[in-house]
Amino acid sequence: MSKCNYCAFFSRACAAPDWDTYTNGILTEIDFWGKKLGKVSVPTVFFGGGTPSLMPTRCFAHIMEKLNNTFDIAPDAEITIESNPGTLDKARLDEFISSGVNRLSIGVQSLNDNELAFLGRRHTVRDAMRLIDVAMSRDIRVSADFIYGLPHHNAKTVTELCRNINKIGLTHCSMYELTIEANTPFGKMNLDMPTNDEMADMYTAISDTLNLPRYEVSNYARAGFECRHNQNVWDGAAYIGIGHGAAGRVFLDGTWYEQLGDGEKFEQMSSMARAIEKVITGMRTMRGVLLANDIKNVLDMEYIATHPDMVTIIGDRMRATERGIIVLDDLVTNLIK
Repeated sequence: MSKCNYCAFFSRACAAPDWDTYTNGILTEIDFWGKKLGKVSVPTVFFGGGTPSLMPTRCFAHIMEKLNNTFDIAPDAEITIESNPGTLDKARLDEFISSGVNRLSIGVQSLNDNELAFLGRRHTVRDAMRLIDVAMSRDIRVSADFIYGLPHHNAKTVTELCRNINKIGLTHCSMYELTIEANTPFGKMNLDMPTNDEMADMYTAISDTLNLPRYEVSNYARAGFECRHNQNVWDGAAYIGIGHGAAGRVFLDGTWYEQLGDGEKFEQMSSMARAIEKVITGMRTMRGVLLANDIKNVLDMEYIATHPDMVTIIGDRMRATERGIIVLDDLVTNLIK
């Protein structure tokens, strides 16, 4: 196993993982939260980070059994697992599905083999299409991730990428701008990256070309096929992070806590800090942020009233305009008092 050239997320490259120790650690964490929170209702479960599809399916089955015994997993719960092409075949995918998976997120990243090599991916386009075809033949939802904004990219190349994605017939995909992070292989290279204006043109090209409507800054889906888990997080719902590197926001006895898996962090958050987080995540979505009282308390209402070209209020939600989305980071900064 290896890390990609752009990856700044927590992960460990490991030739021989101790899956039993890993699984027992996850089960112990689930026990802890079950005792702390009780048999709470759980509408979504998301196995992400690294490549969870590498885990033995027996380990996944143990984890799902523990979750079902500990919490009230909704009968129609969305259960997603992230995967990379080359880590799943038909038999293993079917085993994951039989244990509860009903949504597969595939890290395709590019439909060009040279670009995949540049990104440090271990799979080929053929590998990716093979997994997509198998997954789409099953009774599950299928999503794919793609990266744009590589050094040679422009609006024309991104338009071509989107046209090829359209041919696949996906009901959901994520389009992520390549960001150069320090302490990654790309961060140590002097890459000739596109300008901000070129990036904006590419972003517009995606909306103009992709057959799927945008429902969040980087996510596109046919109506009814949005990622429910991410929508809940963006809307400010509580969630638990289980496993090292997993983040959570826990609401307990009327107080919000910032939480990290593996017992790494559990710290009380001020109501203002949590409200600002909700603004940041909610404004990323096309439906916007719900204007509850805690949200209103941190907003600069004068800025909102004087910038209808950037932000609009419809009913009980505030969202960015098309112009506002392009400069979202700056917009959110201006929205907060």
